[in-house]
Amino acid sequence: MFSIRVFTLLEKTLLGSPVQFIWQKTLGNFLAVTGADHTVKIFDRHGQKRNEINLPSNCVAMDWDKDGDTLAIIADKCSTIYLWDANTNKTSQVDSGMRDPMSFLLWSKVGALLAVGTTKGNLLIYNRQTSRKIPVLGKHTKRITCGCWNTENLLALGSEDKMITISNQEGDTVRQTSVRSDPSDMQFSVMKTDERISTKESTVSVVVGKKTLFLFNLNDPDNPIDLEFQQRYGNIVTYRWYGDGYIMIGFSRGCFVVISTHIREIGQEIFQARNHKDNLTSIAISQSLNKAASCGDNCIKIHDLSELKEMYAIINLDDENKGLDQLAWTDDGQLLAVSTQRGSLHVFLTKLPVLGDACGTRIAYLTSLLEVTVANHVEAELPITVSVEVEPNFVAVGLYHLAVGMNNRAWFYILGENSVKKLKDMEYLGTVTSIYLNSDYAAALFEGKVQLHMIEGEGLDAQEERETRLFPAMDDKCRILCHALTGDFLIYGTDTGVIHYFYIEDWQYMNEYRHPVSVRKIFPDPNGTRLVFIDDKSDGFVYCPVNDGVHEIPNFPPTIKGILWENWPIDKGVFAACDDDKVYTYVFHKDTIQGSKVILAGGTKVPFSHKPLLLYNGELTCQTQSGKTNNIYLSTHSFLGIVKDTGFNELKQILTQTLMLKRFSEAWEVCKLLNDQSGWNELARACLHHMELEFAIRVYRTIGNVGMVMSLEQIKGIEDHNLLAGHLAMFTNDFNLAQDLYLASTCPVAALEMRRDLQHWDSALQLAKRLAPDQIPFISKEYAMQLEFTGDYVNALAHYEKGITKDNKEHDEACLAGVAQMSIRMGDIRRGVNQAIKHPSRLLKRDCGAILESMKQFSEAAQLYEKGQYYDKAASVYIRCKNWAKVGELLPCVSSPKIHLQYAKAKEADGRYKEAVVAYENAKQWDNVIRLYLDHLNNPEKAVSIVRETQSLDGAKMVARFFLQLGDYGSAIQFLVMSKCNNEAFTLAQQHNKMEIYADIIGSENTTNEDYQSIALYFEGEKKHFQAGKFFLLCGQYARVTLVVENTGFQDYYTSYRSEKIDEALTNQLIDYLMGESDGMPKDAKYLFRLYMALKQYREAARTAIIIAREEQSAGNYRNAHDVLFSMYSELKTQKIKIPSEMATNLMILHSYILVKTHVKRGDHMKGARMLIRVANNISKFPSHIVPILTSTVIECHRAGLKNSAFSFAAMLMRPEYRNKIDLKYKKKIEAMVRRPDTSEAEEPTTPCPYCEFLLPECELLCPGCKNSLPYCIATGRHMVKNDWTACPNCDFPALHSEFKNVLQSENICPMCSERVSIVHLKKIADCTPYLSPEEMEQ
Repeated sequence: MFSIRVFTLLEKTLLGSPVQFIWQKTLGNFLAVTGADHTVKIFDRHGQKRNEINLPSNCVAMDWDKDGDTLAIIADKCSTIYLWDANTNKTSQVDSGMRDPMSFLLWSKVGALLAVGTTKGNLLIYNRQTSRKIPVLGKHTKRITCGCWNTENLLALGSEDKMITISNQEGDTVRQTSVRSDPSDMQFSVMKTDERISTKESTVSVVVGKKTLFLFNLNDPDNPIDLEFQQRYGNIVTYRWYGDGYIMIGFSRGCFVVISTHIREIGQEIFQARNHKDNLTSIAISQSLNKAASCGDNCIKIHDLSELKEMYAIINLDDENKGLDQLAWTDDGQLLAVSTQRGSLHVFLTKLPVLGDACGTRIAYLTSLLEVTVANHVEAELPITVSVEVEPNFVAVGLYHLAVGMNNRAWFYILGENSVKKLKDMEYLGTVTSIYLNSDYAAALFEGKVQLHMIEGEGLDAQEERETRLFPAMDDKCRILCHALTGDFLIYGTDTGVIHYFYIEDWQYMNEYRHPVSVRKIFPDPNGTRLVFIDDKSDGFVYCPVNDGVHEIPNFPPTIKGILWENWPIDKGVFAACDDDKVYTYVFHKDTIQGSKVILAGGTKVPFSHKPLLLYNGELTCQTQSGKTNNIYLSTHSFLGIVKDTGFNELKQILTQTLMLKRFSEAWEVCKLLNDQSGWNELARACLHHMELEFAIRVYRTIGNVGMVMSLEQIKGIEDHNLLAGHLAMFTNDFNLAQDLYLASTCPVAALEMRRDLQHWDSALQLAKRLAPDQIPFISKEYAMQLEFTGDYVNALAHYEKGITKDNKEHDEACLAGVAQMSIRMGDIRRGVNQAIKHPSRLLKRDCGAILESMKQFSEAAQLYEKGQYYDKAASVYIRCKNWAKVGELLPCVSSPKIHLQYAKAKEADGRYKEAVVAYENAKQWDNVIRLYLDHLNNPEKAVSIVRETQSLDGAKMVARFFLQLGDYGSAIQFLVMSKCNNEAFTLAQQHNKMEIYADIIGSENTTNEDYQSIALYFEGEKKHFQAGKFFLLCGQYARVTLVVENTGFQDYYTSYRSEKIDEALTNQLIDYLMGESDGMPKDAKYLFRLYMALKQYREAARTAIIIAREEQSAGNYRNAHDVLFSMYSELKTQKIKIPSEMATNLMILHSYILVKTHVKRGDHMKGARMLIRVANNISKFPSHIVPILTSTVIECHRAGLKNSAFSFAAMLMRPEYRNKIDLKYKKKIEAMVRRPDTSEAEEPTTPCPYCEFLLPECELLCPGCKNSLPYCIATGRHMVKNDWTACPNCDFPALHSEFKNVLQSENICPMCSERVSIVHLKKIADCTPYLSPEEMEQ
């Protein structure tokens, strides 16, 4: 909506208020205005005063007739009616003949009747055409205040006598009714009913007493409707009917209400709005605009009737402080006039004629009634405003000129950079329908003709005949319906369907196209090389004058008003077809593999009353009713605003758009964003479709399709358009199109090659007949092969026969082979077999044999197999037909075990066992061979050797059964084990007491732990402990092994180990078990010790002995510990292995402890004390008896007079951890010893070191001189002396000769080995060197 103020009439012009005004009906070219100055002024629509009518007094009423030709005026206290003719601009007067003053005036809606009412209720009906006057006296009794005509020329009148009368055009009253108060604002209309019988205006509406709306239906006069409204609304100011029986009512307090007159909805408010704060003075409705306006306070508010809730526009008149008065629209809705309380009048432009034109990217459009704007937004030129002299009916713009005009006249303007200059005006021979300009010429269409003339022809040295020309020529009887002007051509279309191209430079016709029906509109592209035309059937076509090609536009709506070609240079083939609501984007693709064609790319909705002027790069510039331009982006060009975070599906749609518009660069960018293989493939296919080879190669190279790149590189140099298009059509799998294109090209044989490559043999044969008859045999052979594959043998045979050339050996052999196979398949076996036998190919014989075999023709099949040297197959088929003689002949050449087996079975059935055995051997059927040797040929040795060689399980079972029958249980057990029948072998061994044999056999086999366990349990039951232990060991039951070993002794186990060669790994597993490695629970070390001793692993045994002794010592079993160490010591000594120092030391300490008892028993307390001192110094090795040993040491030292040593050990006993454990009978004595210490003690006697003669205490075993550990005497515990050396005859441990003799006198047992020793056998040893250097004896 537009709110430009066209003009204003101030109160000075009208001289006071109230102001009355009324627009000329229909045309709206004049506005009659009157104030308080006794004149009626006539203004045109631009505010120019055209006339002024002087009255004797103030104007009472005025009205235009139905056509707007005559304005009737009456004045106060005057009986004259003034009539102003708009066509002649003259005023005439008619005497009414009424004596009383006139108060009411109204023209009929359909005729030339004028109704005039008086203040006393009289009526005059004046016929303008006949000048007849019909006075009707006494129509009402009081002043007639309001009235209206309907379309049936019925006149309704309202009067201050509160009566409403309905009269006909003769003045006769046909209906009347009374109302409660003064009527005002009377209108005729059609009430909304369910049964719409006629559209006659039969309802009179009138405001009664400014409070209610009275509806009087002429068809139902007894049931009038009186509508009352809410008091808060105030008085009814005015109302208007609109639409389908709706009434809009304005109230004094600023509200307006919409009601429906439908009988079901009557009385209900459909819409209500408070448009004005203080008051509302008038409302107006424009049906052409579909708008409603209300005025009040100092503003006008405009609503759209289809959406009343939304405010469409607001016009503020801030300088009108007294408020507004009346409001009225012209019938066409272009102008809106409003009067004010202070006596002024304002006229606003609310609708502008949508006039505009474009030339290239320059547009010209109407921005006001007398103003045209020329703009070029694309090239960023500043808009130029051109003021024109008339309100134009048409506008045209060229490169340098602007033309506007109306009727038969046009004004031309020169467009400078910043200025506009009027050039000339020109009159044509008829009313101009349209005009177009180029740089030099103008072409105007009027009354079926086109005049082409120079715009600036005067003063130029142009040839006279080139200045102007009228089309068509005089002898051409056609009418021109449309035309267009490009830079080079005048183009026009006629009612006979001819499109003419007139070349301006040569001033002659260049081209014409004849269409079946008349051409209504034409729209050339900027260059004129393509043209869209719309014919009389509303169908659209694209015409190319270069090759006279015409292409129908698909899905072309019949409502299309115009076509805009894309002005962006790259999109040459894009154009938009526009109707009132939508713009359809089409693309003309000139070069595709399918030829030229037009496609519909999409549609875009256009806002109401937008006229498209220019299309540039998808942007549509539209002119609006408001005189402005608005840019709309076509939905088909949404890719222009693409952003990186666009969704995948949206990008796919955008890709489709770009490909439709052939915008491959944009499509490339979209594919990069999509990063999807299918998108790239789609782009590549589109490039092929449009024959854009370079771009297609680029795409295929990007996606890594090497094959397509190479193929396109090979064909891109082809100049023949059809041949190139054929290749591309083939690449896109459109083979029929490819064939048509190939045949139309310079290389039609390419169609044949394609069909052959595709194996379209029927098409290939048809093409070969025309293009290459010499290829028919080769195509027939290939076709026959395919028919054979699909099972069509009849046609295959026919084509194989056609394929024989008699001059191409290899090809003919293939055809003859096909004939042979097809003959057999067709049942002509003799022909087929003979052909196959004659044929040199082995493979053919095999294939034909297979076919015959499938047809159960075995003898022929076998014959062909044999001829083809397929002996296995031949023998197989001979077997099927029981021809054993032939099989026997072929057998030396047969390699198939299956055939040998079949032959063997046949021979066995015949009782020919020797031949059967040979055949079974060839078939590798060893079980059958063994069976025959045992059952029929009585050759068990051969059977046994075969079993041993082949390790056959079933064969072993058979041999086992054979030996079982003979009573040879050992052999039977052996073969049962070989056949994995261990349970049967075990049972047999058990029954016949052959378990040793079974154990020997199974010990060498891969046998399960269960089998070993069964044998071990059997041997354990038989008290054969070694065998039981061996098999317990093999099955991993080590606990059972130790029990068995205890029963047999480790030495026996060792002996057996050596003799039976028990696996060393099993022994290691037993050792791990004993040491607790396998279950984390170490077993008694004695077992391990014995095992090591048995295995003669003395070093490990020594370490184990130390451990055992330590455990015995910790438990207080000192004698046991001593014996273990001694026996180990002796063994190591025997084996001449160096004694570990820990073992020697431990044995010395334990032996010293054992000597104490001997010395004390003999009463030698000094020796006993010395040994106890040695033990007490190593008391940690006797954890079980620390306190008793210390107590004994104190007592013996005290007895021997070693007071200081006694005190030292007594003090040790007084430690808190020992004190409470002292025997009570010694406790006090020891405590007294500590309280009263006596440190006197005689020194220990010294004797020489046997190594270095150094004198050292006799009980000291480490020489301070030579640092040697000294040998000790087993009788006394003292260190040895060279000159008193002897040794136990049994254990060979050294002893002091004199002391050992004394010990043996009381007790003839060696203190070390506990063996009996006779003094007689005791000899003094002069050379003690072997005892002093035992390491020299070590191996």
